[in-house]
Amino acid sequence: MSLVSRVQQVASLHPTKIAYHFMGKDTTYAEFEQSVERFAGALQALGIEKGDHVGFLLGNSPHFLISLYATMRIGATAVPINPIYTPDEISYIVKNSDAKAIIALDALLPLVEKAAGVFTSVENYIICETQQDTAEKLAALPGHLKGKVKSFSSLLASSTERVEPAVMSPDDTAVILYTSGTTGYPKGAMLTYKNVYSNARDVAEYLSINTDDRVITTLPVFHVFALTVVVNAPLLMGATLLLVPRFSPQDVFQIAREHKATVFAGVPTMYNFLYQFPGDHVEDFSTIRLAISGGSSLPVALLHNFENKFNVRVSEGYGLSEASPVTCFNPIDRDRKPGSIGTNIINVENKVVNELGEEVPVGQVGELIVRGPNVMKGYYKMPEETENAIRNGWLYTGDLARQDEEGYFYIVDRKKDMIIVGGYNVYPREVEEVLFDHPSIIEAAVIGVPDPNFGEEVLAFVVKKDASLTEEQLHDYCAEKLAKYKVPKRFEFLEELPKNTTGKIMRRSLKQQKV
Repeated sequence: MSLVSRVQQVASLHPTKIAYHFMGKDTTYAEFEQSVERFAGALQALGIEKGDHVGFLLGNSPHFLISLYATMRIGATAVPINPIYTPDEISYIVKNSDAKAIIALDALLPLVEKAAGVFTSVENYIICETQQDTAEKLAALPGHLKGKVKSFSSLLASSTERVEPAVMSPDDTAVILYTSGTTGYPKGAMLTYKNVYSNARDVAEYLSINTDDRVITTLPVFHVFALTVVVNAPLLMGATLLLVPRFSPQDVFQIAREHKATVFAGVPTMYNFLYQFPGDHVEDFSTIRLAISGGSSLPVALLHNFENKFNVRVSEGYGLSEASPVTCFNPIDRDRKPGSIGTNIINVENKVVNELGEEVPVGQVGELIVRGPNVMKGYYKMPEETENAIRNGWLYTGDLARQDEEGYFYIVDRKKDMIIVGGYNVYPREVEEVLFDHPSIIEAAVIGVPDPNFGEEVLAFVVKKDASLTEEQLHDYCAEKLAKYKVPKRFEFLEELPKNTTGKIMRRSLKQQKV
């Protein structure tokens, strides 16, 4: 079984079931399957073959869903790219991935025009129409581009070929997902057909996702968290995706209310925005049976505040691109532990080890490593980085964690984010938890900066509700709750914290400001 064959099966068994809702329109599984089959035929007609790489510059829309399943249907490899990356960032990934075709939003047509003569490996650009004048712009392209640039809707409408799913080895590459590149150039994690199918299947089973679920899909679908948890897992179970083009609290509340949504998944920043959004929206979330948090650690104070306000239990999990991504989740059928990422999901094993790779005693901090059918086969064209990341079958995550007596794991921090003050370890998350608990703070982030006497000092960036809040007040507040070496030496107040498209706070940007 694969993602493609399973969705094909769902379409056969439940043809009139709604696969996704987007911008006021419902699409059934039969209609989705037909579009996937026709677009797969169109890709083949363009010369895309088994093993070729297809880049996606797409957001949350049916174009992405159809493109993903059509690409996998013919045995090609999907390469999702954040469409709001800079031209340089996009250029690096397109070149590094050896993409043979690019499927892009029409808003990126000017970029495509410039790129058409630059990327020698790219033979076709397929433009997805979302604006009224896109057809005119495509018709007005210069002659040398018309052969390379195609219309998504025209290809879909003209294709009549019946394309059965390609016969693939479980170890063939289905998707290449590029990491955020926090330690250098992005690395392309090669996820196999077995990786993506097994993780979607196991997440769906662990979280009891079923055909009656209506899943709010507002996380960016080009990101691995969304790809598995709110796209592939629900589709495998015949659930309905409620596609939201971009996150806004108002849109999320509206679609949850109108469609009686049952599942919401978001990153901590999204939960914070929903909690802070003015007005009474408690009733809008009254049908939500499962709220999922991932992407980064959810502050315990925010978790409690959100749950108390909306009467919805939030289950935090953990994952990374290299693991397709989910490895841990708080169980939904027994105790949830605030601050924990939960326990092993089905078929996946997590372990906390020291620098020698030896498992540490319960309660001690070490590096989290992972083993299971979801672990990538390696980084594309990066054998040395692959050998460093995967050792003896275990994926080394780079995250510091501990495990308790009942098998629940807790992320302490990123290994590279740990601050060392006079020889003492300071984990930013611990300080951030204290700051989030302050009633006048909306959000906070902590980094280490050089200090001539102690090596590093703790610097806190804070977004505050109360304009009268001072550095001195925050220092006194932290001094009551933290050991002296953990107390931020300085506080800087910002209007907002820098975030990437998934809502994760970008510590690197904060550090660059202080260099």
